[in-house]
Amino acid sequence: MTRSLRERLAAAPITWGVCEVPGWGHQLSPDEVLSDMAALGFTHTEFGSVGFLPTDGHELAALLQRYGLSLLGGFVAVVLHDPERLEIEMARVAAVVAQMASASGMWFVSCPVFDHDDWQRPQLDSAQWSHVFHGLAAIDDIAAQSGMKHAFHPHVGSLIQDDVETRAVLEHTDTQLVLDTAHLTLGGTDPAALVGSHRDRIGLVHLKDVDAGVAKRLRNGEISLMSAVQLGLFPPLGRGAVPLTDIIRSLEQAPSDLWYVLEQDAALSGPDTADVERLRRGVVQSLQFVQDFDAVR
Repeated sequence: MTRSLRERLAAAPITWGVCEVPGWGHQLSPDEVLSDMAALGFTHTEFGSVGFLPTDGHELAALLQRYGLSLLGGFVAVVLHDPERLEIEMARVAAVVAQMASASGMWFVSCPVFDHDDWQRPQLDSAQWSHVFHGLAAIDDIAAQSGMKHAFHPHVGSLIQDDVETRAVLEHTDTQLVLDTAHLTLGGTDPAALVGSHRDRIGLVHLKDVDAGVAKRLRNGEISLMSAVQLGLFPPLGRGAVPLTDIIRSLEQAPSDLWYVLEQDAALSGPDTADVERLRRGVVQSLQFVQDFDAVR
């Protein structure tokens, strides 16, 4: 019997403002984040930005166990279009994969970017795209050797942002896809249509909604991604413009053990307890959405 959606819903540190994007606001401590996840009833979490949790896999597992949590996997930005950086980048990927695997992680999530310290979107030529495709295939192999799975994540500001880029990766690689319902929407992809055409390629789902008004300002270049997030770009599930119920129903038509991750990207301006409590209320509201879905499925 398929487990409920709630039983397959993991948390993500980005919901508490922990993010690898340079200059992404105030960062809470692991104890603050993990204790809140546990109090809200989560059993699994993603990794968070590299360096947020212990670098030793056994220490990581012990820390998570202290809060009754297990590791689902984690999001890692990677530079793949430049062959001169590939050897160093693959060594970095292998080290993080080994760390996650030793803590019983299941998913390594990659996000190709131009540079770790400078997320820009230059026009790549065909040779550079070929390097990206080969790099993703190499990460597939590295993850598999450690007993993990690999999926790529289209993301605003990364090299794979829009519908053309996302579908090009699906066409030219066998890499699984992270269906991020919000970032795909922001990049111009219809996530429901992608489920219809590529259900078999979806390895993991990042659940979040989008405020249409804030999204319009972001697309028009009026505000940055971080400012948009602080203005409520990602509201609690069911309170934005993404047809989440329809998407989840499509994903759940066939019995599966598909994992979902609750992501309500947050950016904290400082250590204000009121801001943290606001984030927590948003998580509670999203959990109610999931519980309501389970109740009527």
